Amino acid sequence: MKLWLVALAVVVLLVVILVVAGYTLPVKHRAVVQGLIAAPPERVYALITDVAAFPSWRTGVRSVEELPSPDGKRRWREVSGNGTIPFVVDSADPPGRLVTRIDSKSLPFGGTWTFEIRPAPDGKASLDIIEDGEIYNPIFRLVSRLFIGYDGTMKQYVSDVQRKLK
Repeated sequence: MKLWLVALAVVVLLVVILVVAGYTLPVKHRAVVQGLIAAPPERVYALITDVAAFPSWRTGVRSVEELPSPDGKRRWREVSGNGTIPFVVDSADPPGRLVTRIDSKSLPFGGTWTFEIRPAPDGKASLDIIEDGEIYNPIFRLVSRLFIGYDGTMKQYVSDVQRKLK
């Protein structure tokens, strides 16, 4: 009986330490990923704005559903390994800039992705993705900072774009 109480106390202490450590990290973060794409900016922009085609080229995206837009902004919902996440286009300036945002207040994270697309030599494009993110749950904040990294999803996205437009 004593051994179980000691084990339980150790587990509770570890959880408390993880939560406290998570609270010491900032809620907001910024991450940037850059990539060179073997296609002109117009093709890159067309690809990243064709949300219905996401499941055919984006790793982990199982389905996409276009949503009604009460304010004229484009909206969709993605189902992936990260769950079901609604998105909205905050601004679009083809073919050079696109800003998307997670369109939910109930998720443990949120923020925007800004896509900046510029011409590069030899008919290629430079793609920068800037994430201005927020992680509300302190344990998820700690796990993201120490194990997952803030830029993992963006690196995969750039790799997927490169593979699709090679």
